[in-house]
Amino acid sequence: MDTPTAIPSTIQSWFTIYFTQPSDPSAASYRGGPDDALAAAINQARISVDVAVYDLNLWSIRDALIATHRRGVTVRVVAESDNMDEQEFQDLKDAGIEVIGDRREGLMHDKFAVIDRNEVWTGSMNYTSGSAYLDNNNLIRLQSAKLAENYTHEFEQMFVDDHFGSNKTSGTPNPIVTISGSQIEVYFSPEDGTLEHILNAVGAAKQSIDFLAYSFTSDELGQALIKRARAGVTVRGVFDNDQYHSNAGTEFDTLRKEGIDVRLDGNSGLMHHKVFIIDGQVVITGSYNFSNNAEHNNDENTIIIHNPDIAAQYANEFQKIYAESKR
Repeated sequence: MDTPTAIPSTIQSWFTIYFTQPSDPSAASYRGGPDDALAAAINQARISVDVAVYDLNLWSIRDALIATHRRGVTVRVVAESDNMDEQEFQDLKDAGIEVIGDRREGLMHDKFAVIDRNEVWTGSMNYTSGSAYLDNNNLIRLQSAKLAENYTHEFEQMFVDDHFGSNKTSGTPNPIVTISGSQIEVYFSPEDGTLEHILNAVGAAKQSIDFLAYSFTSDELGQALIKRARAGVTVRGVFDNDQYHSNAGTEFDTLRKEGIDVRLDGNSGLMHHKVFIIDGQVVITGSYNFSNNAEHNNDENTIIIHNPDIAAQYANEFQKIYAESKR
């Protein structure tokens, strides 16, 4: 039996966190990753499954969606039109599942699933073999009817109303949700002005800011980090190596010139996280790269979680990637 390449880093009644393990030799088996947990949850759905995903080629997710649809559960899918030629999307449609593409220049870049309108799965992981097994990614399950209501509202703007990007309207039912005493802020792009909320969280840092960034080209966010570093806050970050060498607008060099400890990742795949960990108390995660496109053009989702236990798990992931990074 293959050793699982991703196991839940912590389990509570209302959340479970998974990290991919691309450096694990068993990742080459393409088995046992976070997709297995998501597929199992889909297979247990009793009422509905809504999926908004940039790309899909994982058979585990495809098979779970088809099997769940055949059980009579309502299954709906929104995807990025540029990726609709994937065979797995065609398989869903052939099975009778309605799949809607965005059909626009901006990206439908979300990666979330809502199960039975009571459970949300989100994070940086696309539903692809590369994202689940070769790249560094996170997937988090959050159980809350109010949180699910937010994501269902966003989903239905796209699936039902056919509104994407700037055609969407703000009006998230529960922009701040409290689960077992932990506050979760919920923002969707481009309608919610996500960058302002990230800047507020970063600006409130008093001791430390650690971040993992696939794409980081936001000048405003870069300047906010510099301001906190000059105020004595310890700032560290790991950028994706491929993006650094291909993206002329990266903030990497600007931050390094300020003496901030930024590094390039050591994974041969992608360092695909979009994560901030602030003062060991707050985590920012989701599909939102730190870029102008994420802020203004793409469909994205971002959560800001105020919970030290969750922050500790993401901090462990940061330390692992930081230790493997290149100065």
